[in-house]
Amino acid sequence: MSGTRASSRFPSPPPGRGKKRTLARTIIAGIAGVAAVVVAIVVIVALIPRPPSPPGPGTTIVTSTDSKALVAAGTSKAGTPAHAAAEYLGEQPTAVWLTPEAEPIGQVGDRVAELAAEARSQNAALALVIYGLPERDCGQFSAGGLESADYETWTAEIGGALREASEVRSILVLEPDSLALAPECGNIEDRADQLSKAIDALRAGDSWIYLDAGHSQWLPVTEMASLISQVGDLGRVRGFATNVSNYNATDEEVDYAHRLADALGGGLHAVIDTSRNGAGSNGEWCNPSGRLIGEPGGSIGDDVVDTNLWIKVPGESDGSCNGGPAAGAWWSKAAIELTRDVR
Repeated sequence: MSGTRASSRFPSPPPGRGKKRTLARTIIAGIAGVAAVVVAIVVIVALIPRPPSPPGPGTTIVTSTDSKALVAAGTSKAGTPAHAAAEYLGEQPTAVWLTPEAEPIGQVGDRVAELAAEARSQNAALALVIYGLPERDCGQFSAGGLESADYETWTAEIGGALREASEVRSILVLEPDSLALAPECGNIEDRADQLSKAIDALRAGDSWIYLDAGHSQWLPVTEMASLISQVGDLGRVRGFATNVSNYNATDEEVDYAHRLADALGGGLHAVIDTSRNGAGSNGEWCNPSGRLIGEPGGSIGDDVVDTNLWIKVPGESDGSCNGGPAAGAWWSKAAIELTRDVR
């Protein structure tokens, strides 16, 4: 009887069921194995270092937390146009200018490290303007700079800090106006030598260096190309920067960049400063009235123009002209006018 009960309660499986279960287990195990391989491949790919990528459309640069705009916003009365303009401009990703007057030898490396940390925390690129070469600005509104030996030390310190933060992509605009002004200053050979040495000092794993190229309304393309070529091996740089601290319309600068790249034999790329070109140029370069901020950085790009950036800091004076304060000083009047359509 007990054997009969056992037989009725636990009947033998129908023929073939065991084989089906075995097949199902095999399929499940196979799927799990494939999934494990896929996960392993994903992890391996994620761990492989990616090659550095140049700036392009969508590039976002760091928004410095101690910019002059934010300082002005913190010291101006809330609810006033001056406060609103400074606050707005302080929130915009904009290049940081390094000068030996503000960041001298022995301090500039720490400053770069601080900015790299900010860029890392914002998942942004670090855009720096290197602005300290001998006889800077040919003695004009932004006169200053270092002696040749000190300039080499200063740029070497910057380069060392960049290499310490090599995982942070850096965009380096090297000495605006240095080449375009060289014929007027009469120092073309010295400029070329100084810039060549600076390039070697600043190069880092994910750094993209852009030489000065003036702008579309300055020197003829052939002359500008000749000046750039005298710097030496251009394979060490990404290309050139145009319209820095100027106001020319973006389409004019894009056309200029293409013509200049062609004159240089192709292969070089450009970044364009659009920080204050929203109303185009009226022909003046020093604190002209009626100007507007331009397109945000990372808005454009093609096979020659990597992208546009805010390089000149809107709200900082071009110099003591048209009622403005010293070059680089915060000027609320300009900030208010530049932002009149966006705040």
